[in-house]
Amino acid sequence: MRIESFLRQSPVFQIGVSARRLDAMLTRILRREGVTFFEALVLAAIFFEKKRGIKPSELAKTFHTTRGNVSHCISSLEAKGLVRRRVDPEDARAFQLTLQPAGKKRATRVVGILHLMQGQFEQIVGTSGLESMLARMFAVESLCSGLARSADEADKRPEINTEAPSIRE
Repeated sequence: MRIESFLRQSPVFQIGVSARRLDAMLTRILRREGVTFFEALVLAAIFFEKKRGIKPSELAKTFHTTRGNVSHCISSLEAKGLVRRRVDPEDARAFQLTLQPAGKKRATRVVGILHLMQGQFEQIVGTSGLESMLARMFAVESLCSGLARSADEADKRPEINTEAPSIRE
């Protein structure tokens, strides 16, 4: 197809393709643990906040996602017997998340898997190589963010009718 040349050179398209492929591969890597990549990250986050638990809103902010996505993930982890919600003693409107005993064991294993993966990335690509790659990805994201803001501003401006008025008899 004629568009293939453009797609090969489009950082936005290639980042999207890579994200989908990585998601599929991470699903395979974590299959034995019975969790998705996002669930593994949530387990790890709760694991490292052992003393007080963590609020779903903090997870949403940390992972740059919606509270709805976090809520769906927490429900899945609860159904698997890995996480428990409890009312926050300082704010009865909020919940704190803690790991169940099975969740602590699972979190320990997924933290090990994630640590091993990160170590291999650093060994193969190098720390500076990873930093450079991430900086380029953030530059593409920043450029797209600016373009999106411009598009939003253009949508707010009134449309100018450039067509000649029709003469009706």
